[in-house]
Amino acid sequence: VTYAHSLLAASTCSRCGPGYKTPLDAMKGPREEIVYLPCIYRNTDIQKPDYLATVDVNPQSPNFCKVIHRLPMPNLKDELHHSGWNACSSCYDDPSKRRNRLILPSLISSRIYVVDVGTDPRAPRLHKVHLIEPIDLFWKCGLANPHTSHCLGSGQIMISTMGDPSGNGKGGFVLLDGETFEVIGNWEQPGEAAPFGYDFWYQPRHNVMISTEWGAPKALGNGFNPADVRAGHYGQRLHVWDWTTHKRIQILDLGEEGAIPLEIRFLHNPAAAEGFVGCALQSTVFRFYKTPKGNWAAEKVIHIPGKKVKGWALPEMPGLITDILISLDDRFLYFSNWLHGDIRQYDITDRRNPRMVGQVFLAGSILKDGPVKVLEDKELDSQPAPRIIKGKRVQGGPQMLQLSLDGKRLYVTTSLYSAWDKQFYPDLVKEGSVMMQIDVDTDKGGLKLNENFLVDFGAEPDGPALAHELRYPGGDCTSDIWL
Repeated sequence: VTYAHSLLAASTCSRCGPGYKTPLDAMKGPREEIVYLPCIYRNTDIQKPDYLATVDVNPQSPNFCKVIHRLPMPNLKDELHHSGWNACSSCYDDPSKRRNRLILPSLISSRIYVVDVGTDPRAPRLHKVHLIEPIDLFWKCGLANPHTSHCLGSGQIMISTMGDPSGNGKGGFVLLDGETFEVIGNWEQPGEAAPFGYDFWYQPRHNVMISTEWGAPKALGNGFNPADVRAGHYGQRLHVWDWTTHKRIQILDLGEEGAIPLEIRFLHNPAAAEGFVGCALQSTVFRFYKTPKGNWAAEKVIHIPGKKVKGWALPEMPGLITDILISLDDRFLYFSNWLHGDIRQYDITDRRNPRMVGQVFLAGSILKDGPVKVLEDKELDSQPAPRIIKGKRVQGGPQMLQLSLDGKRLYVTTSLYSAWDKQFYPDLVKEGSVMMQIDVDTDKGGLKLNENFLVDFGAEPDGPALAHELRYPGGDCTSDIWL
């Protein structure tokens, strides 16, 4: 049975809708054969539209590690970023639903594209209702800069936003009709939007949704300035929402140690009332949890010490935790340090005391042959060597992560966001990003680079591209939510 056939069987089965009944069922799903990645040209010298790349990751395929299809968007400078589904495991009990449309919000242009991945999964095409115009977000919702897209059990699609139409911070949520893709309106109640927005995750059994904060779009739009943090243009809070009433019921201020909380992940077990959030600026991970009183709290459980350096923008370099994810069995937490250049694996069976069990360096800003000299390092004895795979030197640092359903393969790309790529890793913009694969030891823990796997987006037909988030057609551990 091929991957496509098994997907079709899952989505047309008379007893079930898209996805899997439980996270542990998902772990037994078929091996990934293709991956979708948005590829960005904004902030490069190439005047071409961003596009959705389809990559063959089947080791038995003659096209292994190759881009087999490219779907360009109809506009320039969108900054495609994260993606989501029209339906996922939250709709498992609805046999009328199919996971056949990929929702592609544009972080800067505020356009939202709808891509048909059902007709031919290996050659996606724009859906006939392919575009939600920014004006619909502006006029119907007073929102802009869409980021995270999640499908809901109701069949609707919910997308978090980072700003208002003027580029100020505004953490609201746009609801789309799951069939027509028309903008319905705001999910949050009037006046309830958060001051900043970014990511979110919901857990209906606890009647809760929690959202995070990046910063004001006009502050981060063209690069990072530490003065903007001091001026209050970046966030440091988690916002707790009542899932039923759509009201913001609690604010968890993580303080300076929790500045710029980005990706948030509840445990996959839908009965769990806890999870983790990666905070970029001070390189910390906070655990958030429901207290015996019924409210929510957060505590720091991981801190990556900064390194004292010479030859860099600041005298101390943070790790900059940019992406995190949790394995479907809730055993392991993974995250990337985009500046230090490593990926880490933690055993989180003791939720309050994560234990590092794997680490691998994949480029970054402290390489021994680079311009930065490390003066004081609390973790390493020496600066890491550059990473060269199949003759290609990896530029940038490890960034977006996606784990195979069985937890044995971790895929990694190196682009964070085009304006920050250009600022921190100019050679990444010149030479293009790469996609790598890490082999994971799921028994004792451990990470090892697969030296035979490389997708080089520096070799794209229209010139080097910045590949970002990774999605499998059948769903994955960062897109699916179980009810």
